[in-house]
Amino acid sequence: MADDLALALELADVADELALGRFRAEDLVVEAKPDLTPVSDADTAVERMLRERLSTARPGDSVVGEEYGASMAPDRSRRWIVDPIDGTKNYVRGIPIWATLLALQEGEEITLGVVSAPALHRRWWATRGAGSHANGNPIRVSRVSELSDAQLAWSGIEDWDEVGRMADLLALGRSCRRTRGVGDFWQYMLVAEGTAEVALDPVISVWDVAAIQVIIEEAGGRFSDLAGVRRHDGGDAIATNGLLHEAALAIVGR
Repeated sequence: MADDLALALELADVADELALGRFRAEDLVVEAKPDLTPVSDADTAVERMLRERLSTARPGDSVVGEEYGASMAPDRSRRWIVDPIDGTKNYVRGIPIWATLLALQEGEEITLGVVSAPALHRRWWATRGAGSHANGNPIRVSRVSELSDAQLAWSGIEDWDEVGRMADLLALGRSCRRTRGVGDFWQYMLVAEGTAEVALDPVISVWDVAAIQVIIEEAGGRFSDLAGVRRHDGGDAIATNGLLHEAALAIVGR
């Protein structure tokens, strides 16, 4: 696992350099994918680079990524899950809340996760049994035990409105002390660091949350879908400090 973490951190270094080099570039090329979400030439360049390096460093492993789908390899028990730029909508608008996400799945378990946000000068990582870290320092979730004292971080209202769950989100927000629409990877990292207690999304894909799951859990928190099932393969997601998980699900769960 130490070798895999070293590789993941090395890959994050290269991804940071490449993505930062195109951030706020005047000639950044942005196109619409079939689902009408944006993709930039930085997204595709970062994922191509990660795939090429993984094919050399871990030729027996599979890779799945947001931009190029799944590539199969002989050892299908190990799979790297890649989001080259999580927060592309921020990236193309010049907002510095974006990150490269890398996860390693072995069998059914995510065993390693790295979230690297160079424009924020922050990087988080975790491996199973070794805790979670931010910029090299151990992190833990908060000990807040009442929703009325909690800070809620949530994704954009348009996502909740689209799935018809706005009333549930508002009910949860009204039960918390404070809410902020942070979204994407950062809301979950705030929970892992103990500066927020609840973060959630109504629509996610595996590459959005695979790395996040292990970081949340190794920081002492809990990660599940909105039905309370521990999973990382897409649908929807909620992360909490653990103490508030059932209380939050009682309001916004499905």
